[in-house]
Amino acid sequence: MAVTAEEVKRLREKTGAGMMECKKALVDTNGDFDQAERLLKEKGLAALEKRSGRTTNEGKVFIKIRDKTAVLVELASETDFVARNPDFIALGNRIAESALDKGYTEVNDELAGLVQDLATKIRENMSLKRLKVLKAGEGEYLTQYIHGDGNIGVVVKLGTDKGEVFDKQEAKDFAFTLALHIAAFNPLALERGRIAGDFLKEQEEIFRKQMEGDEKLSKMKESKPEQFEKILQGKVNKQLQDICLLDQGYVKDEKISVAKALEQCGKALGALISVKDYVYFKVGQ
Repeated sequence: MAVTAEEVKRLREKTGAGMMECKKALVDTNGDFDQAERLLKEKGLAALEKRSGRTTNEGKVFIKIRDKTAVLVELASETDFVARNPDFIALGNRIAESALDKGYTEVNDELAGLVQDLATKIRENMSLKRLKVLKAGEGEYLTQYIHGDGNIGVVVKLGTDKGEVFDKQEAKDFAFTLALHIAAFNPLALERGRIAGDFLKEQEEIFRKQMEGDEKLSKMKESKPEQFEKILQGKVNKQLQDICLLDQGYVKDEKISVAKALEQCGKALGALISVKDYVYFKVGQ
């Protein structure tokens, strides 16, 4: 007999079993909800309800780029063993592809249902933690980097005044290295102007308290307040240098900043190159 989507959804919410398993149980019991629930429990398919509270701190990041659109997905599991499961990996890639195909920009019931179906099969709690989309426009280029077994994933978007520059392998290689840099150093922001004012005030206050706790610097505050403030701003600037991508030492040559590396690359290619945006995913964060 035919069963409605509402019945399947209600049974899934009650048991935690996958959508296809719920539908089959309802068909097999001629739509009797209570019997279908019992059938799922007898098969052990409702056991996910008990596992749903377990933490999912393992997993992988999946990235797909197509037609100037990038999708990043974090698919989480309880154990790294399951994160290496071929079905788990296939699901992560399928979710990213589906998001590209259907234009999804966030986690929805359809994608969460795919995860629940595999969790039912594997007998381990799983979740679709995050889904992020980054789009490129005219004169912009997207590239990706996935670190190790997929615990970190990065997409970076570069821009230029000469779009054809990204047809060159040198430009593509530079973009990839920049994505690798972001994976290694995890900058908090692209540039200083994108750091929230509240964050800066908080950090300045922390440094101020630390300096006031130092006997020598505390005396300086009284006798040479201008020098005290100069040292304080130096500490704030040093932190900004550490957390802002364009100020960080470039991964291939830490003697120059990322901003300088961009300038040098653009000069070599006869174009202006800039970082427009980036996305950083790390499993469990």
